[in-house]
Amino acid sequence: MSKSTLAKLCVLLLGTTVSYAQVSNAQDSLTKKPIQLDEVLVEGESKSDPVFSTFRSEPEKKIVQSKNVADLFNDINGFSLIKRGNYAIDPSFRASQYEQLNVQFNGGTKVMHACPNRMDPITTHVTPEEIERVEVVKGPYTFRYGPTFGGIVNLVTQEVEKQEKGYHGKVNFGGENNGNAITSFANLKYVGEQFDANLNFGYRDFGNYEDGDGNEVPSSFKSTDYGVQVGYNPTENQRIQLGFRQSFGRDVLHAGLPMDTEIDDSNVLSLDYKLDNISDGLKTVSAKMYRSQVDHVMTNTLRPSFMMMEAVSEVDALTLGGRVELEWRPIDHLRLYTGLDAFSIGRTGNRTRLVKRNMNGDLLPAPVEFVDEVWQDSQIDDYGAFVEGKYPLSEKFLLNVGARYDMVHSKIDAPADDFVVEYPDLDTRTEHNFSTTASIKYMATSNLLFELAYGRGVRSANMIERFINHFTVGQDPYEYVGNPFLDAEVNNQFELGVKANANFDGYAINRLDYGASAYYSIYDNYIVPVIDPTLDKKYMPMAQPTEVKRFTNLNDAYKTGFEIYGELGFLQDFAFKTELSYVYTKNQDLDESLPLTPPLVTRFNLSFEKEKVWARATYTITSEQSDIAPSFGEQTTDGYGVMDFRFGAKPFEHLTVGVAASNIFDETYNNHLNFSFVNQADYGRVPINDPGRNLSAFIQYSF
Repeated sequence: MSKSTLAKLCVLLLGTTVSYAQVSNAQDSLTKKPIQLDEVLVEGESKSDPVFSTFRSEPEKKIVQSKNVADLFNDINGFSLIKRGNYAIDPSFRASQYEQLNVQFNGGTKVMHACPNRMDPITTHVTPEEIERVEVVKGPYTFRYGPTFGGIVNLVTQEVEKQEKGYHGKVNFGGENNGNAITSFANLKYVGEQFDANLNFGYRDFGNYEDGDGNEVPSSFKSTDYGVQVGYNPTENQRIQLGFRQSFGRDVLHAGLPMDTEIDDSNVLSLDYKLDNISDGLKTVSAKMYRSQVDHVMTNTLRPSFMMMEAVSEVDALTLGGRVELEWRPIDHLRLYTGLDAFSIGRTGNRTRLVKRNMNGDLLPAPVEFVDEVWQDSQIDDYGAFVEGKYPLSEKFLLNVGARYDMVHSKIDAPADDFVVEYPDLDTRTEHNFSTTASIKYMATSNLLFELAYGRGVRSANMIERFINHFTVGQDPYEYVGNPFLDAEVNNQFELGVKANANFDGYAINRLDYGASAYYSIYDNYIVPVIDPTLDKKYMPMAQPTEVKRFTNLNDAYKTGFEIYGELGFLQDFAFKTELSYVYTKNQDLDESLPLTPPLVTRFNLSFEKEKVWARATYTITSEQSDIAPSFGEQTTDGYGVMDFRFGAKPFEHLTVGVAASNIFDETYNNHLNFSFVNQADYGRVPINDPGRNLSAFIQYSF
């Protein structure tokens, strides 16, 4: 289905919703709270939130300036970061990453990358200071927000409608000594009875950082962002919200990728609508439409390969989507959600190569130009329908059951000649995916919660896995070839967990929070790249490695793991918290780990917090990772420990200041998920080290 048809469908769905709103009865505004748009999680609503979910907020106390939104996950238990430098950073959760995680903004908006090397993941297209809360569902336990394989990550930006009436705003500045980084952010908002508006502007300038041994890592970047959001409440039970944001990345160096970014521009337009308290049977109707576009230009101008060949890639991605959801109350205590959603991603672009020297290094009489199709004008459309119900079986038992159907269309409009030879039967393909989940929450007491869940999450192959044609898009130096006929991969995940807390009034130890969860996933048709001896290398065929990888489905694979945490509050203002996360994966076909599996991580936090002063010391121990995927070019990674410290204060009512020190002892280390240096003059193909000691300062004025 074409993008114009998809847009018409979204408009029709939203128009139907608005038409219904116009005939709804008005309510007394004095008895109604301001209507709020849908959230994946609602703070304090553990009985209604999805099973195995969590959220993280308090952005003003993130004194160390985040490089991008992915750094906000760095201290959330179970998360790791995939780094290619200081800009292109992807979150990984329980060894699931990329499209295996359903990453979105504000309950459904998506921005898909244009670069096949993921120089521009979704986390680069929003300012970290805009994010008020990170919501996480830890597995395929709800399907209301799109197809979900390994979990949902919802990045919630500033929710203006929740704030007090009047004008509000803030301006902040930050700096870091390692890389001479400068950050700034300004926000102005107005909240009225029926109308509200929010305006953001951010600028970030980061230089190359040094590792613990003083080695400079190419990692500088500049980014400028702004966003505008306006909301209107035509009646006390309706809300319409329009948002637009643009992001401009410039001069981005990627230590772990073969090229650098010259231009990374994106824009996102979204429209949300909600009608609440409609009737006894139909409680809520909500709808969303969005459009996002990414324009990306990358070159090898600053790389050693430029002497042999000039390369410029100009690629773009256009994403369209929308959803409509109805919340029903057909009988007492039953919450029933039904809905439709649509998602479409199309990518185009070419790489132009100007070859100046032959393989022996001799200058050619005249440079020879080649043009390579990067995306081959490909498109994937996903149309979904879902139903989910929550029902209390008793005062202590809450049952959640859900199902989802996805119809996925994929096509390629400009295939390269060799791709057609490899796949002569190319045509529009349609897949039918079915996902299900069932879970139970048992509230043993008001302070003790048990959770048990099963989820079957299904994910169709992404565009790289289907249509990439002899490009190096992995951590290793192999050329990769897509497979348009991959089966959808399936995650059958089982999980058991407990959360508890206790308060001790009148004692030095005044609070105890603890919890744990253990999970086991059986994978069907797991998608990985594997060396295919029938394929010949296309570019620089004499250079090692000469083998080529093709994406394929595994027969047998699984993962298992756990997360544990405990927090002890003492002397009213102090707290000590310990967290552990571990995941073990197995590719039984090749008798090795699945790629990008993080090691055991243990984190200790000692914090002090009063209303106007707070501090936190964190010691993170990352263990050695010897369970590796040699077929993916992985090597055993040594363990390490890193100490961080943060201090913040509010000396005056509207002023916040802070200082921080990261990697206090200047350790030299690299995380197992870090990419290796590629096409760099001063480095071989060794893993990228993380930053050494970094001191930062922060100041914010708010009103």
